[in-house]
Amino acid sequence: MLTDYVKWTDKTAVYPEAFGLGYCALGLAGEAGEVANKVKKYYRGDKNLAMLRNDVSAELGDVMYYIARLCRHLDLDLDSVIKENMYKLERRKAEGTLLGDGDNR
Repeated sequence: MLTDYVKWTDKTAVYPEAFGLGYCALGLAGEAGEVANKVKKYYRGDKNLAMLRNDVSAELGDVMYYIARLCRHLDLDLDSVIKENMYKLERRKAEGTLLGDGDNR
């Protein structure tokens, strides 16, 4: 399903190809910021949990779109990206290094 989704996003990519990588990286940052803003408003009391779930679900879809587009621009397989992340986190868990700083734990 993820591979199909990544390919499907080609149909909706409406930005200059020459700027695709930067456009998608900025789009991802913007959408992740929108997720954070929805959670902030929940903590401030503007939204209840049901409203937050609805809002965040929509924003996470946008986050996934930009992740998929970045994979497309970088010729990365999203399934492999996820598997590598799972391996990394399992290794860190086994080594007791889930907490801490740095990429090379």
